[in-house]
Amino acid sequence: MAKQPNIVFILTDQQRLDTIAANGFEHMDTPNLDRLVQRGAVFENMYVSAPSCSPSRAALFSGTYPHTNGVFRNEEPWSYCWVEELAKVGYRCVNVGKMHTNPVEGAFGFHERHVVENKDRDHPNLPFYLDNWDKALQARKVQKPSRVSYRKRPDYNESLGAFVWELDEDLHSDVFVGKTACWWLDRYSGDEPFFLQIGFPGPHPPYDPTQDYLDRYLDRDLPEAILDYDLASQPAPLRAIRQNQLDNDRDAIVHQEAPTQDQLHRQRACYYANVSMIDAQIGEIIDALDRRGVLDDTVIIFTSDHGDCLNDHGHSQKWTMYEQSVQVPAILCWPGNVEKASRHADLVSLMDFGPTILEIAGADIPRWMEAQSLGDLLFGNPKADRDCVFSEHANDRVVMDTNFMTMVRNGPWKLVHFVDSDEGQLFNLDNDPEERVNLWNSPAHADTCRELIDKILTWRIESARKTQGFVQMLANRQREARS
Repeated sequence: MAKQPNIVFILTDQQRLDTIAANGFEHMDTPNLDRLVQRGAVFENMYVSAPSCSPSRAALFSGTYPHTNGVFRNEEPWSYCWVEELAKVGYRCVNVGKMHTNPVEGAFGFHERHVVENKDRDHPNLPFYLDNWDKALQARKVQKPSRVSYRKRPDYNESLGAFVWELDEDLHSDVFVGKTACWWLDRYSGDEPFFLQIGFPGPHPPYDPTQDYLDRYLDRDLPEAILDYDLASQPAPLRAIRQNQLDNDRDAIVHQEAPTQDQLHRQRACYYANVSMIDAQIGEIIDALDRRGVLDDTVIIFTSDHGDCLNDHGHSQKWTMYEQSVQVPAILCWPGNVEKASRHADLVSLMDFGPTILEIAGADIPRWMEAQSLGDLLFGNPKADRDCVFSEHANDRVVMDTNFMTMVRNGPWKLVHFVDSDEGQLFNLDNDPEERVNLWNSPAHADTCRELIDKILTWRIESARKTQGFVQMLANRQREARS
C-alpha cells in the first residue's frame, strides 16, 4: 500500500445481531450504523470465540482461543495483544473506553489508554478500580447509577435491569466515551497513521438510555422473547445457569421466572434505545474524522464482544451458546478498497478482525494465530477454507454446573457439547433458526452429533500444533523478564 490507512475499531459490549436497521431490523433507529453498512462490508455470520466479556476480547486481541491464551474468566491476566504489532509499523495506538483487559491499565501495545470499564462494578467480589468515567462523575459530585443505587428503588425487583438515565446526558458512559474519542481526534497533533480503539460500555446492563431515546421505542413493535417452548428441555448445565441468574442480581438485573409482556417489552425498549444512543455517538465520531480531513483515509470497523439473550430461551445476558449470545453484528468500511453495501454469508470468527487489521496496516501476522484474515473475502479472493466456527466457555461465577462447554457451527448444524454431561444441544438452523427443537437425543441425527464432536476433537488437536509458537513466545518473554 502506498499509504497506511488510519484504523478506527469500534467495539460495543453485549450488542446482539438484531440491532441495525440496514441489516433488516426495522424496529431500530441506527442512521449512522446504516451509513457504515451502505459504505462497507457486512459479515452476516460473525461468531464470538467466547460468550462473555474478557474471554471474548482476549481472543479477539490475541488471535487465539481461550484454551490457548488462558483467559477463561473476566479477571484472568492477558499475556499478549496484537496492538503491539501495529506500534512496530508506525501506528499511534490509542484506546478510549472499555477493553476489559487485565491488568486494567496495562499498555498492551498502546501509546495512550483512556479507560472506561463496565457500567456496574459495585460488587465486593470485583477488583477495586477507578476509571476515567468514575473520575468525571466524582468531579460533578454525583453518584454513579449502579446496583447499589438502583436497589433503593421500589421497582428494582420488577425492572429487569431497565432504567432511565437521570443524570446529565454527557455523563452517560456511552456518551462520555464517544465524546472523549472525538476530543482525541480533534486535539491530537501528530500526523502518523493512528489505530483508535473505541470501546462503548453499552448496551451492557444496566439498560439505561435517556428518556428521549427510550420514548422512541416504548410504543414500537419489538421482537418478542423466544419463550414458547419447554424451558425444562434445556440441558442441566443451562438450567443451572438460568437458576444462577434467578438467584443473583447481576449488573442490576433481577431476573425473573416468568416476567410479564410489559416487563419484557420495557427491557427491550431500554436495550434498543441504548443502541440508538451509541449510534448517535458513532455519527459524532464520523463527523470528527471528517473535520480532521481523514474520513476517506480511515478504515472503520464496528462489532461487539458478544450478544444478549434479553430473556430469549429464558436466559439473562450471555454465557450460553444460543444465537442471541454468540452471534454479533460486524461491519468493515474502507472507502475505495472494500465494495460498498457488500455482504458475506461465510462463517467467520470475531477474532478474525485481528489479522485483518494487521494485514491492512502492513504488519506481520504471527504464524501461530488461530484467527484468519478476512482479507480474502473482502478483496475478492474467497478461499472458503473455514467450514466451522467454534465458541467455548469455562466454569465461572455464572457457569457453575459444567467445567467447559464448546459450540461448533458447521453449515446449518450447530452443536453444543458439555465436557462433563451426557446432555447437549443440536440444532438445524436452516429449519429451526430460533433453536426451539433440540435434536441431541434424536436417533436420526446420532451420526451428525458424532461428526460434529469429532470436529471439536480435531480442532483442539490442530489448535495445539498451530499455537506452539505462541506458547514458545510467551516462555521466551518470561525468561527475558526474569533476566
